[in-house]
Amino acid sequence: MDVRPTKLAIIGAGAVGTAVAYASLIRGVARTIALMDINTAKVTAEVLDMSHGLEFVPRADIIGDDDVSVCADADVVVFTAGAKQRPGQSRLELAEATIGLTKKIMPGVLEVAPNAVYIMVTNPVDIVTYAALKYSGLPNSQLFGSGTVLDSSRLRFLIAQHCDVAVQNVHAYIVGEHGDSEIPLWSSASIGGVPLLHWKPLGSGEAIDAAARERIHHEVVHAAYKIIEGKGATNYAIGLAATRIVEAVLNNEHRVLPVSTVATGYEGLDDVCLSLPTIVDRGGARTRLEMPMSDDELSGLMRSAETLRGMQAKFGLQPFGRSE
Repeated sequence: MDVRPTKLAIIGAGAVGTAVAYASLIRGVARTIALMDINTAKVTAEVLDMSHGLEFVPRADIIGDDDVSVCADADVVVFTAGAKQRPGQSRLELAEATIGLTKKIMPGVLEVAPNAVYIMVTNPVDIVTYAALKYSGLPNSQLFGSGTVLDSSRLRFLIAQHCDVAVQNVHAYIVGEHGDSEIPLWSSASIGGVPLLHWKPLGSGEAIDAAARERIHHEVVHAAYKIIEGKGATNYAIGLAATRIVEAVLNNEHRVLPVSTVATGYEGLDDVCLSLPTIVDRGGARTRLEMPMSDDELSGLMRSAETLRGMQAKFGLQPFGRSE
């Protein structure tokens, strides 16, 4: 039986959008990758550059245009278009221009790709995701944000570095806002099945005590600022993170990822988009896990939700079910 070829569409051919396209090509994520950007010369050049390397990657086609029709019949749409983050600027300060752009672009994309799973990557991702859900009318499972998938990867990298183990053996999540109020779940973190809070140093390694955990948390929160200061944008890791989410959808992996959705059914969290470990499959982000949390972690998560709730109100994004 013939299987219909898969198509990934990426809105925005900037640093992040092209990193998603490049990572997706190398990993063989979809048969067709489509880039859409209003800058015709830029999107044409990016597609041409990547096309010249198609010999060296799994079989794929890459196309691009300034017209939304290039996204027609996409299985997954990754939304990366938005204002560029400046050094020292918080993610939440980007909100107004990016929300307006999302509202403008979304209807046209929905018209040509109504059945796609939509993954919002543009920062501030939680606010943009909430806005996109309201403007699109799509269900919570079909449109969601990349959330703290990257933050959790940063956390795992720093834990692995500190404990001198492979990052693939570290399991730990960041939850809440993708931003300054995000919360590491230390109480459920583990290395090779050993709870992190019971971890004994290897050889001459250091203990991962409260001071070490605080330092790591600080580094995770401020990682983007440091990278932006040095090179102007973060793109490689978020490109890989977004590609990983796309793979989980297209391959129906039922993979647990901390993506950003409206946490319906969670008291105190059901009117904001934030990240919790969620099963991602061909239907999108459908089932959130009931994560054990310490009292401090739960309090931190609620404070993170309050931060996002305040930002939503600032930009006129009323909770679902209330009038605008």
